[in-house]
Amino acid sequence: MGGAHDAGLKRVDIISDTHGLLSPELLSALEGADLIIHAGDITSEADWEHLRTLAPIKAVLGNNDHYYDYGSAVVALNRFSFEGLEFAVAHYREDLPVGSVDVAICGHTHRARVVELGRCTVINPGSASYPRGMRGPTIARLMVRAGEIHSLEVIDL
Repeated sequence: MGGAHDAGLKRVDIISDTHGLLSPELLSALEGADLIIHAGDITSEADWEHLRTLAPIKAVLGNNDHYYDYGSAVVALNRFSFEGLEFAVAHYREDLPVGSVDVAICGHTHRARVVELGRCTVINPGSASYPRGMRGPTIARLMVRAGEIHSLEVIDL
């Protein structure tokens, strides 16, 4: 059979800017994630609760989230360790502490982008619901283990 878990890899699915819409394609893509990261603009307490049933989740507040109550776990800047990697998540790129983490994740632009800055991988997964530009809805997927990124891809939904 084989697969990610057989190799000890963990799957991190990264989403942003869902703005109250969790499409069937998005929910299908998230099945089997070991961790979901949401880079802000959830704009739905019901969607937040739904995402929490799929996998452990780390999230931040976006510029449209301030009237919603997701609990104390959803903050402006979320720093944490997962599988030996240091992560930082913020809605805005300029709020990320790029020099002090391995993986920095932002949203807001609704456009997928991956940039290597020194030892830091900066990821914007685009918008899973309301993309801008020519590309359709996207998420990012990391496969990680023991402090290393084994793969990173932007997935078109």
